[in-house]
Amino acid sequence: MEQLSGQDASFVYLDTPNTPMHIGSVGIYDPSTAPGGFVRFKDILAHIESRLDKARSFRQKLVRVPFDLDHPYWIDDPNFDLEFHVRHIALPQPGDWRQLCIQVARLHARGLDLSKPLWEFNIVEGLDNIEGLPKGCFALVAKVHHAAIDGMSGVELSAAVHDIEPVPVDRTKKAKWKGENEPAVTEMLMRTWLNSVTQPVKFAKTLAQTVPGAARLIREVAGGDVSLKGARMAPQTLLNGKVGPHRVWDGVVFQLSDIRAIKDRIEGATVNDVVLTIIGGGLRKYLLSRKNLPKESLQVMAPISVRAEGEKEALGNLVSAMLVQIGTQIEDPMERLAWVRKEAVNSKAMTNAVGARTLTDYSQFIPSGLAGLGARLYTRLGVSNLHSPVFNCVATNVPGPRVPLYFAGAKMVRMMGTGPVFDGMGLINTIYSYGPEIAISFTSDRDMIPDPANYAAALRESFDELLRAMPKAEVKAKEAAPVKAKPATKAKAVSAKPAAAKPVKKAAGPKAKVPKAKTPAKPKGKAKK
Repeated sequence: MEQLSGQDASFVYLDTPNTPMHIGSVGIYDPSTAPGGFVRFKDILAHIESRLDKARSFRQKLVRVPFDLDHPYWIDDPNFDLEFHVRHIALPQPGDWRQLCIQVARLHARGLDLSKPLWEFNIVEGLDNIEGLPKGCFALVAKVHHAAIDGMSGVELSAAVHDIEPVPVDRTKKAKWKGENEPAVTEMLMRTWLNSVTQPVKFAKTLAQTVPGAARLIREVAGGDVSLKGARMAPQTLLNGKVGPHRVWDGVVFQLSDIRAIKDRIEGATVNDVVLTIIGGGLRKYLLSRKNLPKESLQVMAPISVRAEGEKEALGNLVSAMLVQIGTQIEDPMERLAWVRKEAVNSKAMTNAVGARTLTDYSQFIPSGLAGLGARLYTRLGVSNLHSPVFNCVATNVPGPRVPLYFAGAKMVRMMGTGPVFDGMGLINTIYSYGPEIAISFTSDRDMIPDPANYAAALRESFDELLRAMPKAEVKAKEAAPVKAKPATKAKAVSAKPAAAKPVKKAAGPKAKVPKAKTPAKPKGKAKK
């Protein structure tokens, strides 16, 4: 039995019918690489069953303390049933991209059963008409509650069911499993009392770690290394209000080599800076089309993993966050990239000064009952409509593998992500890199973005503008200097008469002054007439 951290438990408290708090992925696979050239559903079941012991999240469920007096606990589920968590559906013909987007949105809108292990796999067949993908592909739409994993531990969960070569399904391997009995109420109440006794000591330790960070931040602000000029609330947009129960999902794919080429245009820029610039441009175009673009820059929250090397397989969340302005007020794409780069550097410096891990530790001290009540009241009373948002949307970057992955022998040909939205924040952009590609997918409330294809098109246009800006800048850098030096000198000698008279002046001496004075005098007289 293991207790959830304050940060993990907060996702449980925030979970409502309108705001299910799970994250996930949409992997698309080509079954032609599997032994025999196809994959049956029973093959997938056998494959997942053989991997259940590789990730603890698969068979652990929540047990909540009575009246939420303390944070919940994880226990091994004695009634685990694989077929409850792995499901099978198919798209009708023609099986195109828009149909898949609608189906992913419907699956994502439905919350997980909090009384069972908090994950669900949906196999979606019939992907026969998606541009750039082989006919006959299937998708794995995965959902895992945010209380169980963050983006980085989600990569470990993904690694549990994937191989680096198309190996046949091992039907003989079935891990032995024995669950735990649910703890008695008296045991949980006793644990709650012990936690309340030790809480002040933990708080004092965290506070002691904060003081040096706060002093370091003050020094860096005073020294000009960190600026607080941009520290402000985000502007209100159509993305920042009370969310409903319905979702939309879509995404676009780019070549990672193009993203890297763009980042090289700005010294010190990163791939993440370019992605944030694309999102900034996409939001600028989309909100302009909806007549809802504010004059100030939109602000995104970018999660930061504080997971140490030895904590990669740990359950739950080990993340902090930084706020970055994404230059939606700037039309020029390269100017926007320079702006985002500057803002990202400053935000990282602020986070590093205080300590990202220290900020995360403070979530442990929020009273569990108060946190749950506050989350429910915030949603029920629609408080998000009454104040300016801290950030407008989320942009989370999940690094994926560079080598091909296989699931039950089928090759993964594309990977995208899904994420939760909640009151006050109705859009999350998930960035996932896999092989030579990097994808920006997004999840949003259906009432806030009723036309997801238009936002996807705006992201594509934003990327294209950045890409087109590169060769123009390179041509100017290479050709501007020689063109200005040589032709500029010749042009002056040919077209300007006073310039042509200079060599005559040297040859003829003072006599050249008389015709030089008369020549400009005549046009002046004509101009007066």
